[in-house]
Amino acid sequence: MALNRDFVGRTYPPSAPYEVSRVKIKEFAAAIGDHNPLYRDREAARAAGYPDVIAPPTFPIVFSLQSGGEALVDPDLGLNLAMVVHGEQRFEYVRPIHAGDELVMTSTITDIRTAGRNELLTVRSDVRTVDGEPVCVTYNTIIERGGAG
Repeated sequence: MALNRDFVGRTYPPSAPYEVSRVKIKEFAAAIGDHNPLYRDREAARAAGYPDVIAPPTFPIVFSLQSGGEALVDPDLGLNLAMVVHGEQRFEYVRPIHAGDELVMTSTITDIRTAGRNELLTVRSDVRTVDGEPVCVTYNTIIERGGAG
């Protein structure tokens, strides 16, 4: 069944603030197998000009669907979560995320399209500090796999 194209352009309320901690950054870096000292050592990060340890570039996935996630479970969208797989993800940075940041996201469904028997849904999330400073933009595409025809 096709996803509801009326959802394209919908923007969802900002997420609750997400507090970035050294522990969460270190856990994420360990999970992806990245031993860069900028992700683990405060002094190394400061020596490189950062206020604290920085997060790996893919760190926003930890919280990236909080804001737009409510759309994915809206029955009017028509998404079958049992058939969903991760399609694509990318990030555009204004500056690195670092420990101590308090981030909020505002998400918008930017595209819904059909590819073969699959439906692709793209969500853009603008990540800012609670003070409004832009940090990055994430793009997540999920695929609802089509059934056998």
